[in-house]
Amino acid sequence: MPRVSYVNGRYVPHGEATIHVEDRGFQFADSIYEVIAIQNGRLVDAARHFDRLERSLRELRIPVPMPRAALEVVTREVVRRNRVGRGTVYVQVTRGRARREHAFPKSPVPGLVVTARPTRPQPAALLAEGVSVITIPDIRWARRDIKSTALIANVLCRQQATEAGAYEAWLVDADGMVTEGTASNAWIVTRDRHLVTRTADHSILCGITRLAVADLAATQGLVFEERPFSVEEAKRAAEAFLTGTSSIVLPVVRIDGAPVGDGRPGPVARNLRAAYDAMAASAAA
Repeated sequence: MPRVSYVNGRYVPHGEATIHVEDRGFQFADSIYEVIAIQNGRLVDAARHFDRLERSLRELRIPVPMPRAALEVVTREVVRRNRVGRGTVYVQVTRGRARREHAFPKSPVPGLVVTARPTRPQPAALLAEGVSVITIPDIRWARRDIKSTALIANVLCRQQATEAGAYEAWLVDADGMVTEGTASNAWIVTRDRHLVTRTADHSILCGITRLAVADLAATQGLVFEERPFSVEEAKRAAEAFLTGTSSIVLPVVRIDGAPVGDGRPGPVARNLRAAYDAMAASAAA
C-alpha cells in the first residue's frame, strides 16, 4: 500500500512529500520533532510526547502549528491512512519558510510534517544477549533537553559506535560523567539495587521511555536515583541498560569491551522490560 504523509496542511503520497528549499528546518535545523511508538494502531504514551513537543517549541520560540487537539487528530489520521499496526509516527515542526537570515522571521508560519511507518519487532537476541556500548566525549550543544533536529553530533557519535561494532555510544562530559546515548538514555543498577540515571536537566533529553521506567521502579522494589555516574562506576555496576522509544529497554552487557556484572542481561533490566511491555500493550489496547 502506498505511504501517505502530511505536509503543511495536505495529505500527500509519501513520494511527493516536499518542503520549500528555504524552509528553516532544512537550512538551519530550526525545528523540533517527536517519534511516537505505535502498538495495535494506537499511540504509546502520546500525552507525554505531545507535552514534550510543546515544551521544545516554547524553548525555541517556534509557534505551535495548530491546536494540540488538531495535531493529535492529524497524527492519528496519518497512522490510520498508512494502516500501521506496529511502528512509529514522526512529527516535525519547523519555524517555516523565510528568506535565509539567522534572525527569526517577523511573522513565521510554522511548517508541519507527519509521517508513519511500520517497524519489525525488535530482534529477540538483543534482549536475550544484551548489547555493547562504547564511551566517547559528548560533543553536542548545551541544550540537549530540547528535541531539536540538529543531530549531526549524534550522527557522528553513533557512526563511531557502529564502526566499533557497538550498538550505541554513551556520551561523557568534561567531568567524566555519562550523559546519555546518541538516541537513548543511560542507566545503571548498583550492587545494592539502586536504579540510577542522569538528572533531567539541560545535559540530557528527558526520554519518554525514561519517565515510564522511572514510574515502574517502585513496582519493582527499586530505589530510584537521578544523579550523574562515571564511566568507571558504570563498569563496576551490577547491571546497565539503555532506554528509548525504539530501543525500549535493552540490557548493556559490555562497556568499552569490559563486561558489566557477569556479562549477561540482569534481572532488573529484564523485569523492567517485561513490565514496560505489559504497560504499553495495555495502554494501546
